[in-house]
Parts: sequence; structure tokens; C-alpha cells
Amino acid sequence: MLETYLRHIAQLKTDRSANRWTDLTMNKAPHKAFTLLAVMDLFAIAAIEKNFIPPATDLVDNFNCYWELVMPHNKKSSMAYPFPRLANDGIWQLVANPDHIGKINIESISSMKKLRQVCAGAVMPDDLYSFMCDPTAREALRVEILKNYFAPEIQSLIKEQGVINQQSFGYSLNILGRTDQVIMFDPENEYIPKKVRNQGFRKAIVSLYDHRCAMCGIRLLTPEGHTIVEAAHIIPWRETKDDSPINGMALCKVCHWSFDEGLMAVDQNYKVLVSGRIQKDKNYPGHMSTLMDRQIIMPEEERYFPGLQNLEQHRNQRFS
Repeated sequence: MLETYLRHIAQLKTDRSANRWTDLTMNKAPHKAFTLLAVMDLFAIAAIEKNFIPPATDLVDNFNCYWELVMPHNKKSSMAYPFPRLANDGIWQLVANPDHIGKINIESISSMKKLRQVCAGAVMPDDLYSFMCDPTAREALRVEILKNYFAPEIQSLIKEQGVINQQSFGYSLNILGRTDQVIMFDPENEYIPKKVRNQGFRKAIVSLYDHRCAMCGIRLLTPEGHTIVEAAHIIPWRETKDDSPINGMALCKVCHWSFDEGLMAVDQNYKVLVSGRIQKDKNYPGHMSTLMDRQIIMPEEERYFPGLQNLEQHRNQRFS
């Protein structure tokens, strides 16, 4: 049966226009290939524990990482396109949400919002699910995807991204102290690859703050998984090698830059401080001037609150 699925994967129904797709993707649309690789990454870390694959954030994140690695910056896409259409390839069957049982029109799904509205997830044939759970069979399926949908010169990069996706998930679990799953890394190990650290730290911090900026409170998260916030270190990692939650905050791009430049800080009562320097040199700080003394937004659990000692060090070294 594994040979059957290897043939299925080699013959996915996908756009094969040389006008749209380059030699890097063998002149084929890579959407379904990226989705399957993203799913395999979740199986590899035991994040899928039963035969049900929802279009959840972790899956979307993995898909986006593959897309951004290979595709040009001006070419955007969404996992909403391939996820339902893999049902046409015998990879899985869609599970409708209660209000849409018997009403799923695959061709009408073009956004993650629509996908999640009509579809709860997907169920694989039992034998394919067993192959996905088996490391040897799963690797054979991964190799078949790489061989049939990506040029030889980028196959190693895509395989490396899969390792990063898997290891960063383990790193984020360690950061959060959630040791009920397999521990892959020691967060204090400075020899962890930079890409793994960055992706794992971002995953952990952004999720703790629910994609909301700790300082200004803005929350903009698209159904496709793009968020306005970034994971900011209070004290730079290069100085402390510290990726713990108490040395991190989720900040929007403006607040992150302002915090790093010493134009904003947080006091001992977790209130925002805004430097008087923002009013100088013909600056127009906009909403920044209204944030003074605002209580920052923090994670639900106290053990993840920004460390007061870290905040004090930031004030002493950067804020003026």
C-alpha cells in the first residue's frame, strides 16, 4: 500500500503551467506539496495524535515557512487552496462543520476564513495515517514529494526547513516549560541553530500574548496566519543567551523598534514609559504619546510575566 500512496503523491492534481511556475518547482504549483510537508512535520513531533488534521495555526505556520523559503516575496498564497483540494487526490476526506455537512463546495474555498467556516479538518485513510506515523514510511513519502515537485538544487533547503519546523516546535515547548511532550532542546544551549531559536522563540512568545502587542494592545492576525506582532527580547539574546518567557514580550513593529531604541520602556509596576525624546527633532509620535502609564498586556499565567529585573536593566541601559 505504501507504493500506492507514493504514486498518488507523485501524481497530485496541480497546475503545471510554465508561465506561472518556475524550474524550482518543476513548473508545477507547489501548494499541495507544501501542505503535505507541513503535515509531515507535525506527525514527526507527535503533534497529531489521532487521525484528524485540523487547519490549525501550527499547520499554517509550517506551510507559510515553506512558501516563504521557496517562493518570490511578491507571490502570495494561502493553505486554503490546497487543503480542501487534497481530497481530490485521495489523500484525505474533509470533515464538515455541523452547519455544512453535505454542503462543502471545494472550489468555493479560497481563504482560511472560509475553510475554517465550512471544514473542521480532514481524515486520512487508515493505512496512510499509519504510514505518516511511521518514521521510515513518512521519510519515503517526503522524499517522493521533494523528488517530484522541487528542483534538486533546493531539495536540501526544503528538507532543512522541515527539520527547523520540527525542532523549533520542541524548542518552544522547552521555553514554555511544557515538558509533557518530547524535549528536543535545552533552552540555555547557545549552540542551537539560530533559525531554530528564532522560530521557536517567536512561536512561544507570540502565542503567550495571543498575537497582541503588550504595549499598545494592537492585535491584527489574518486567517492566513500573518500577525502584526513580533517576539521581542527585553535584554538582547547576544548579551544573555536568554530565550525564557520572562525575557520576552510580543510587540508590534513600531513598539518593538521604539523599545529597542530606548524610546519606550516598562516600569516596575508594568506600566508603559515613553521617552521625552519622541517630541524632539520634528518627530510626530502619533499614538505613542498616549501610551504613557498604560498597563501593559501580559500572559495569563504569572510565571510568564516579563521579569522585573530584565525590565529594570533595559531602563538603566537603554531608556532615556
